Amino acid sequence: MTTRSWLRRARRALLAAGATTLLVAGLLTGAATASQATASVAAAQGPCDVYAAGGTPCVAAHSTTRALFGSYNGPLYQVQRASDGTLLDVGVLSAGGIADAAAQDSFCAGTTCTITRVHDQTGGGNTLVYQGTGGTGGADTAATANTEALSLGGRKAYALHINPGNSYFAYNSTGGVPTGSSPEGEYMVTSGTHVNNGCCFDYGNTEIDHKADGNGAMDAINFGTECWFGGCTGTGPWVQADLENGLFPGGSKTWNPDQVSQTSRFVTAMLKNDGTTRMALKGANSQSGGLTQLYSGSLPSGWSPMHKQGAVILGSGGDCCQTNRNASAGTFYEGAVVKGYPSDATDAAVQANIAAAGYTTTTPFTPGAKVSLRATTSCCTGDYLRHDTSDDRVVIAPVTSGSSATDKGNATWIVRAGLANSGCVSFESADTPGSYLRHYAFQLHLQPDAGTSQFAADATFCAQPGNGGTGYSLQSFNYPAKYVRHYRLAGYLASDGGANAWDNPTSWAQDTSWLAAAPWS
Repeated sequence: MTTRSWLRRARRALLAAGATTLLVAGLLTGAATASQATASVAAAQGPCDVYAAGGTPCVAAHSTTRALFGSYNGPLYQVQRASDGTLLDVGVLSAGGIADAAAQDSFCAGTTCTITRVHDQTGGGNTLVYQGTGGTGGADTAATANTEALSLGGRKAYALHINPGNSYFAYNSTGGVPTGSSPEGEYMVTSGTHVNNGCCFDYGNTEIDHKADGNGAMDAINFGTECWFGGCTGTGPWVQADLENGLFPGGSKTWNPDQVSQTSRFVTAMLKNDGTTRMALKGANSQSGGLTQLYSGSLPSGWSPMHKQGAVILGSGGDCCQTNRNASAGTFYEGAVVKGYPSDATDAAVQANIAAAGYTTTTPFTPGAKVSLRATTSCCTGDYLRHDTSDDRVVIAPVTSGSSATDKGNATWIVRAGLANSGCVSFESADTPGSYLRHYAFQLHLQPDAGTSQFAADATFCAQPGNGGTGYSLQSFNYPAKYVRHYRLAGYLASDGGANAWDNPTSWAQDTSWLAAAPWS
């Protein structure tokens, strides 16, 4: 890019502003192959069938992606259309199967939809309803329905993508959710790439009165980067226990050295608590492999025995949201609350069932693919993220069919598995092999791979649904509150408000949203 063209552009900007497969095969299909197990797992059984076989039946079961019982043939969740307020229950394609995403797509075409309910598949009446006006009452709102699409067993489904200010609650006095010091187990499938440190992305047992009612009044899985008692090691996100008045990484307020950050694109999080003496935390990659034991031991001193109240929360802490709004972000695909203390064998079988279900992403950022990233802000819809030929800075600039081969090459990227996390991505320059898009001092550069862990983290980004409602946003792996942004024609890593000029909240959502366009070279 010439100096003259850069000045013209700047002026305009100023004006414009393996083992798992064998286990599943044995449990479900005998001598079936791994691919056969994946294809048939939903029809054969779901996680709640596994729990029941282990003597710990589900008393609440929620999912926007699939049936959690092999025989379930009812609604999974409810959406509401913005254009006329009409409601639709989204069910499964067949008994025990995957969500009917096509029904949602047809119903929501030309307008927006929110997820207003997540139905309880047990029949016990513990259906989650959003905590806001028109829902259970309160200050929160329902989450947008089509923010995150994914593939499950080769079929499209939608996640419940929760941002700050979205949350859900259920309470049924006859619903069977454990109370007092009764034993309980819980699991959820969530995402290691859509998290924050806000309080509190929880799923599980909570207070019935939306108030913090003291130690032991909650028994919920927490997933995020919040370090409640301090002294944490690593950056998270972590599977912790929200027992009210604290997020516990283990059996005390002291950091648990066995904790492991769960950064997979899909994460299995488990908590079990016998209500009087012991609890356990486990985590895993939901796509493959077994569970990691994060903690197994005594309940924290002062939180035994438990005083569970039997409501169910999703996406907030227990004192939300009648007079306040929650600050947490997270993704929910499926989860259940069970009666009793599940055995380790049952836990392992549930993880095997989840891994066999076939959770995968549906994004254009497939390693090896070429892509060009086009801006979505109204000022700059002909501009693409590219590296500057005069230095190593990354900027936006127009590219058209008549542009030079050099300009087209500068605006083309090769998607690679994330250098710091294979569940995310890195972008190698198509015309400068070995050089990657990375941030340094929160500015974007194209630099050769230094082979260090710092470079790998700086060059890794997690694709999220576009903050502006279209395309994709590229979340920094090591600064999850910051996203790739264009500001005054240059590339930055920016938060929505902050000390730097490029953190300006004006048009931040649009400036951090990119269309994955066909590659220019």
